[in-house]
Amino acid sequence: MQAFINSIIPPLAKEENPQSFFPEAIHQGFLQALAEAFAYCGATAPNPPVGCAILNQKGEVLTVAAHHRAGTLHAEALALKQCREKGLLEQAHTAIVTLEPCNHTGRTPPCTEALIKSPIRTVWVGLPDPNPQASGGLARLQAAGFSTFLLPEIQNPQAQAMARFCQSLLAPFSRTITLETPWITVKQALTPQGSMVPPHGQKTFTSAASLKLAHQLRRATDAIITGLNTFLIDTPSLTVRHIPDHSGRAPRLLVICSRKPALPQPVIITAEQNGFIVEQCQDLSNLTALLKKHHVLWAMVEGGPALLKALDEQKLWQDWLTIQSHPDAPDTLHPQTAPWLDSPITPLTLFLAQTKTGHSFSL
Repeated sequence: MQAFINSIIPPLAKEENPQSFFPEAIHQGFLQALAEAFAYCGATAPNPPVGCAILNQKGEVLTVAAHHRAGTLHAEALALKQCREKGLLEQAHTAIVTLEPCNHTGRTPPCTEALIKSPIRTVWVGLPDPNPQASGGLARLQAAGFSTFLLPEIQNPQAQAMARFCQSLLAPFSRTITLETPWITVKQALTPQGSMVPPHGQKTFTSAASLKLAHQLRRATDAIITGLNTFLIDTPSLTVRHIPDHSGRAPRLLVICSRKPALPQPVIITAEQNGFIVEQCQDLSNLTALLKKHHVLWAMVEGGPALLKALDEQKLWQDWLTIQSHPDAPDTLHPQTAPWLDSPITPLTLFLAQTKTGHSFSL
């Protein structure tokens, strides 16, 4: 391990705390692993999005991979496969993973065993796995003689920043595992006057950059929640159009909230033609159970004032993104975390950092 440390940064001074050790090569590796995992947000449910970077002894990135969807290779196994196909496996020295490698056999074999069979003997992990069925990967690797590092335990500002991004990436999955309820994000667009109603003759009023951001958010989520009135008045397609959607992705869930006995058949037909699985929610108290039934990790609300008010009153949202338009200036973004949450870190933390649309916002 010391040879690797010396190869990418100068040796630690005696007065420095070894617990703050976080080489720049590891920092860059985490950035690449996070970006690759983020690219598959919205495609992996019920599994979490996970990224992995493999470095050689000089700290150079050999490959970066992510979990694409349930039933396919996990990020670590895919990264090792890519190294093997490139003829670089023997150079593999360090693995950087946004989530603790799994230590159980599910649809795929344990990632811990794949790592143990490889030349890698050092693993950096973003967060421990909250799933008790898959956790224990760090202990397994340590028992096999690996050097392991866990970001929350490292007293370094850059390491803590990467830990927060890993937490943001994992937030919907963590909530689903620990609380058995999915993550709900509200997206709200406001005119300069603070109204949600578009000017006469328009369906939208935000900028092209904001429109693209909305489609990026749709792509990253597993379900859309809207109201029947919104669907009838605006006839939105609610599909991902301004950017490419995930290739081969299973149909998204569309939840249409209405107290009516049944949804109008033309509404169902239109939504299904747009590629959605359609469900009606007559009572918001049943919303999370409905999402859970479809293995949703992260859902986004695109509805009118009445639906947003009802969701707020029942504390059914976890973060809220307001897009404020301005007549002579770029739109501004106002992300908000629900005050009843224990942590300010939400999926929007990583989402807004990764999308880089040029908006003004603060986290």
